[in-house]
Amino acid sequence: MAAHQEVTMYDDEVRSRYGRLEKMTDLVAVWEVALSDGVHKIEFEHGTTSGKRVVYVDGKEIIRKDWMFKLVGKETFPVGASQTKATINIDAVSGFAYEYTLEVNGKSLKKYMENRSKTTNTWVLHLDGEDYRVVLEKDTMDVWCNGQKLETAGEFVEDGTETHFSIGNHDCCIKAVSSGKRREGIIHTLIVDDCEIPESVE
Repeated sequence: MAAHQEVTMYDDEVRSRYGRLEKMTDLVAVWEVALSDGVHKIEFEHGTTSGKRVVYVDGKEIIRKDWMFKLVGKETFPVGASQTKATINIDAVSGFAYEYTLEVNGKSLKKYMENRSKTTNTWVLHLDGEDYRVVLEKDTMDVWCNGQKLETAGEFVEDGTETHFSIGNHDCCIKAVSSGKRREGIIHTLIVDDCEIPESVE
C-alpha cells in the first residue's frame, strides 16, 4: 500500500514537471526593448501544434490566443508608458521551422534601436544606494527617470542650453552644447551634483 502511494506521488511529480516543461518549450522568443520609460522584456509563446500565441510584456500576459488554425501571421500590441506599437511577425522558414521578428513603430528592432540612439541619450547612475536610468528625448527635450517623465526647467546659457531637474535631493542638469562639427551636432552632458556622468550605450 505504502509503495503504491509513493508511485502515485512520483506520477504527479512527473506530470507537474512535464507540464512546466511543456509550457516552457512553447517560449520561442525573448526581446528587450529600451524605451524612455525603461527597458521592457517581451516574451512570445508559440505552440506549433495548436497554433497558440501568447505575448508577455514585463511578465504580464497581454495577448492569448489558444487555438489558431493559421500558424503564420502577426500580433500587434502596445509597450511602455508611451504605448509604443510593437509587432511580432511569425514566418515559416521551412517545413515546421518558424522565424519570429519584432518590429517597433514599424521598424525592425535593430533599426529602431539605431534610430533611437540618434534621438535619445541615456545615462545610468547610482545615487543613495539606488540605480537610476535617465533618458533625454532630444526632439522634445523630455527627461525620463526610472519610468517617470520629470518636471524640468530649461534655460539658455552662453554656450547652449541647460535643462534642470532633480532626482531625490540631487540637483541635475543636462547641458546641450554645439560640437562645432556638423556631423556630431549637439553634445548632451548630464551633470549631477557638479559631477559629469558618462553616457550609457544600450
